Order: sequence, then structure tokens, then C-alpha cells
Amino acid sequence: MQLFNKKKRVQYLGFNDFWFSFIGILVISSVTSFMFNDMSTSNPLIVLLIRWGSCFFFTVSDWLIIRGILIFLRRKYPDFKNDFKRIIYLFIAIIITTLIVDFFGGKFLTFFLKLFDINSTYSMNLKVIVPIMIIIVMDMAIYEAIYYYIRLKKSIREEEQTKQVMIQAQLDTLRNQAQPHFLFNSLNTLRDIIDQDSKEDAKDFVDNLSDVYRFILESGSANLISLQKELKFAKAYINIQLERFGDNLKIEWNIPEAKLAAMVVPMSLQLLIENAIKHNIVSRAKPLIINIEIDENYLVIRNKIQAKSTKIPSTKIGLKNIEKRYTLISSKLPIIKNDESQFMVSLPLLKLSDQKKKYANTNN
Repeated sequence: MQLFNKKKRVQYLGFNDFWFSFIGILVISSVTSFMFNDMSTSNPLIVLLIRWGSCFFFTVSDWLIIRGILIFLRRKYPDFKNDFKRIIYLFIAIIITTLIVDFFGGKFLTFFLKLFDINSTYSMNLKVIVPIMIIIVMDMAIYEAIYYYIRLKKSIREEEQTKQVMIQAQLDTLRNQAQPHFLFNSLNTLRDIIDQDSKEDAKDFVDNLSDVYRFILESGSANLISLQKELKFAKAYINIQLERFGDNLKIEWNIPEAKLAAMVVPMSLQLLIENAIKHNIVSRAKPLIINIEIDENYLVIRNKIQAKSTKIPSTKIGLKNIEKRYTLISSKLPIIKNDESQFMVSLPLLKLSDQKKKYANTNN
């Protein structure tokens, strides 16, 4: 029974109300006894006990019946949208229950006391019943307030969990989007090497590509990764590009060891290097120099713009991907600058505490 089962009480009332009911019944029965009876010490003890006992009987009857109706209504109308309807029904139930309990309870007590040769008469008195109704309404209002607070708290928590799941799904989509993008460009590079009829270079390229994908698999579903690991991945990717461009591609590093523990979005540096190679001339006459350095709390990637005569249509998947992932994870966003002579992207170096959500199990 939901009236006495602790699990059911917590489910439908929002808390274990055993002590609340116990203390409430004692307090109300005592208060009503003093309000509507002569409880002066001049009366015999047996009279005082009978008067208090009568109030106790009515209080227990009203409390348990109305509490049972309260649980029934919550089972039938559990949603927020039904709150008004449920409260109206409960208010009506309080009025009807109080009148019925008063009438039949009064008749029963009169009959019961006569068995012990104690004269008692019953008459319905609205001056007594109305205040009792008000007290009961106040008690049930406490139940409703607690129930509303518990449900609201649960609703907010569930909404927050739903948002977190949605954000994680977006991050997974963006992360998975970056990997095919990288593979597509890597296969284009491999095709160029094969066109040059260089089987050994092609073998070396495939070996390096295998190392890069091993790193991607090891990174798993991480939303943030240490700068040290990201640099290792980027250097593996650069080795692949050096198979194609040789000395025509130069990378200048300036990364203090003290910053290696900082966190960045996975594959962000690799995507920016890839972006620079894709949109700029890389030749003996115009070698592409990419500078990668730390400026305060940013990882800065910059290169001189050496636009190709035949521009490759830009999908901007790389830049958009990085921006969206940073937006979802942190309030610190990448800074992109293009002054027509130099292109520069500054990636924020993050701490785990900079995250909007706690992804403690999805960081490396």
C-alpha cells in the first residue's frame, strides 16, 4: 500500500513523511483540543484525556484519508500541466472528507463512549469545522510545496541531462566530421605521390598515415586533449605532408615546455595546418612557412598568404568545425584574423575547469 510503503511514499510525496505525519498529527490534535475544548486543569484527568483523544481520532482520520486521496490524485495527474486540476480536486476532497469524518466520527465516538457510560452528544459546528479545514489545507499545502520543489528540481536536472546529451552528440558529430575530411585530403596527397611514380614514397606515406590513424583511434571520444598529444599528432601529420612537399614546406615551432599540459580541441592544429597547405602555394620558389607558437594563453598558427592562381573552393569545414567545438565546450573561442597578407588563428589553451560541462571521462 502506498500509504505505508516507504518507497511509495517517497515516489508520490517526494519525501519520507513518517516523522512529518507523526509530529503533525500530535501538534494538530493538541492545538485543536485546546482551541475547541475546555482543557483547564480543573477538569478531571480522564475528561482531559477523552477530549484530547477525540481530537486525536479526528486528526488521524482526516490526515490519513486526505493523504491517501493526495497520493491517488498524484498518481492520476502526475504532470505539471495537471497541477491546477489536481489541487482543485484536493481542495474539494478536503472539504468533503472533513464533513464526512466529522459527522460519522462524531456518531461513532458518541456510541463508543456510551459503552463506558460516558455521556456525549454530537452536533456539527461550522465554527469548529472551518478552522480545522483551514489547518488541513495548510498542512496539505506543505505537501504540495515540497512535491512541487522536488519535481521542479528533477525536471531541471533531466533538462540539463538532455542538453548535455545533445551537446555531446553535436561534439561527436563534429569530431567524426573532421576525420573523413582529413582522410579525403590524405588520399589526394597519396594520389599525387602515386602520379609521380614513387613507390617507396607511397609506402612511407601509407606507413605514416597508419601512425596518424592509430593516434586518432587512441584519442577515442576525447573532447579535449593535452597540447603535448596534439603536437605529437600534428607532427605525424606534417611528416606525411613532407613526403609530398619536401623542403617546400617549413614549420617553425616555438612552444614552451611549460604549456604542454594545456588542453586544446583534438585535431584542431592538424586541421589548421591542412587548411594552410590547401589554400596556399607550396613550391621551391615560394616555400610555405607556417609559424606555430604560444602567445600568452593561445596557440597561434600563422602563415603568409600565398594565394594560388586557381583558387580551390573552400568549404570552411575545418575552421567551422574547430569554432563549433570550442563553442560547445568553452566560453573561450578561437580568434581568426586575415589582413590579406597574413592569415592567423589563435586557439585558446584551456583547463578542464574552463569547460561549460563536466566531461571528466571524455578528456585526454
